[in-house]
Amino acid sequence: MRFAGRISLAFVAASLLLTGPARAETVVKIGAALSLTGPAAAYGAQQKAGILAAVEEINKSGQLKGVKLEAVIEDDASTKEQGIAVYQRFINKDKVAAIIGPTLSNTATAADPLAQGAKVPVVAVSNTAPKGITDIGDYIWRVSLTEGQVIPGALQRLQAKLGFKKAGLLYGNDDAFTQAGYNVMKAATEAMKLEVVGTQTFAKPDKDYTAQLTALLAGKPEILIVSALVENASGIVAQARQLGWQGPIFGGNGFNSPKLMANAGPAAEGVYVGTAWNKVSPEASNQAFLKAMAARNHEPDQFCAQAWTGVEVIAEAVKLSGGKGGRDDVKAGFLKVKDLPTPLGKFSFLENRDGNHAPALQVVKDGKFQIVP
Repeated sequence: MRFAGRISLAFVAASLLLTGPARAETVVKIGAALSLTGPAAAYGAQQKAGILAAVEEINKSGQLKGVKLEAVIEDDASTKEQGIAVYQRFINKDKVAAIIGPTLSNTATAADPLAQGAKVPVVAVSNTAPKGITDIGDYIWRVSLTEGQVIPGALQRLQAKLGFKKAGLLYGNDDAFTQAGYNVMKAATEAMKLEVVGTQTFAKPDKDYTAQLTALLAGKPEILIVSALVENASGIVAQARQLGWQGPIFGGNGFNSPKLMANAGPAAEGVYVGTAWNKVSPEASNQAFLKAMAARNHEPDQFCAQAWTGVEVIAEAVKLSGGKGGRDDVKAGFLKVKDLPTPLGKFSFLENRDGNHAPALQVVKDGKFQIVP
């Protein structure tokens, strides 16, 4: 018996020598600063769902051998001050390898410089201001298409379809995101030689847009072009219909939320918006995303798809860095990302670290966003 025991021990020892001890799993922490409360909460909720699902699916797939992703999600409260505090925790306490967010461009312009200074790579998944994001520095990257990459083409396609020549413009003038969207819209109308019959502004706390809409409608526009966050956008759309406007409304990226239909109801029918995500794309990566979200009983929107893509881009960077998850490893990996299959389509970074993929045009029909062919 003792002889048999010695053979057994020897066999175990030999096995350990041949296989070596089990390799410790590398944990790559991803901080996500999202607007879970405040004016942009509708977007943050979708982003959170996309990030958690992507992390779970990537870990389950085993595509990052020896590496496990971990999401650390914090509420930036849709404010610069809270966004800065969250970034400080991510950088100094949680020691994250990369940061996703924040939800709003306003917050990003205040918080991203902290990450740049600490050399922590950031992936913006919903910051669409054409300037002031990736310009911050070489550690700031972006998945979300800028308004400048989406609005002009979408508006041109819509004009070809509807033939409008006169437009009324309305935008939020107290937010970097809506201001940037308006700047792009204004430039697009000039390039298209549209007659702008009037321009009106509002602020995020506003609830009544009757005066602005009445002034615009008096100029007899053929389309209303609006840059607004979804809470404002819902009220603007509803009140425009109440005032008798039955014509087309074209919205900026802030309109890209199911909250628009939930809040505005039937008034949202016929609202057009450029989008970074073609929901009906038959590509395998998009279908896998839709399946994963359906399994979680979650109806995704563009912001959910972009957040999922942000995680995929970080995972690809880790993979391209040989499974290394340090901050500089992730940044080095970003430089190699090329034609990555994502729900948004084949994704690559441009030289200025902005994202690059094909946008689309959608319309609210039967209470849902539907792609305009």
